[in-house]
Amino acid sequence: MPQSVAIIVAGGSGKRMLHNRPKQYLSLGGIPILARTLIVFEKTPAIDRIVVVVPSCDIAYVKEEIVKKHGITKAMQVQPGGETRQDSVLAGLKALGENDEIIVIHDGVRPFLTEEFINLSIVEASRTGAVVPVLSPVDTVKVVDRDGVVRDTPRRSDMRLAQTPQVFMKNIIVGAYERAYEDGFYGTDDASIVERMGIEVRTMLGMSSNIKITTEEDLALGEFILSRKRFPT
Repeated sequence: MPQSVAIIVAGGSGKRMLHNRPKQYLSLGGIPILARTLIVFEKTPAIDRIVVVVPSCDIAYVKEEIVKKHGITKAMQVQPGGETRQDSVLAGLKALGENDEIIVIHDGVRPFLTEEFINLSIVEASRTGAVVPVLSPVDTVKVVDRDGVVRDTPRRSDMRLAQTPQVFMKNIIVGAYERAYEDGFYGTDDASIVERMGIEVRTMLGMSSNIKITTEEDLALGEFILSRKRFPT
């Protein structure tokens, strides 16, 4: 049967967090951030399997202290990542099976998704082939050169801020990644790798609470979000 597979990328070092521990393992409401992310995918019926991609030195820890301890039964594969996020996603793509059809790529430090949102993104990708959640910026966006000089001010109504999960049919994302590496291209996100192939990527409304936790301020905001909403524990 065709399957939906989540590739959860968690290769950050935590340098911007000023912690000795990588940010994905820091506690958020008493539970590691990565565990919180995985719990949502574990509880989402539309997700058949989870591939977790982490630094090679962390594999044993993640298997024991994250996957096993928190009952993530769908995470049957914990893969070593690469030097960049794109390299880590490629490692996850290489772990796919022939029955895998819809690929959900998500940052391990975005723990505030909901089952409903994941389901909707899968439905949209099934219909269109490629979908990315976005939010409209609240600030004016400036295009600057390497010297910090403003070169353009695009219309804010045309701008969007991309989030994850970014969801694709397997043939689309695998083909785009293969071509990117053939061309030596590194994109800023998964959608950009697909876009350069001339494939249309559709957008869907993202979630304001779907923050990426990379700084101390993000962690504090995450604690606030937890205090205001109910999330899996």
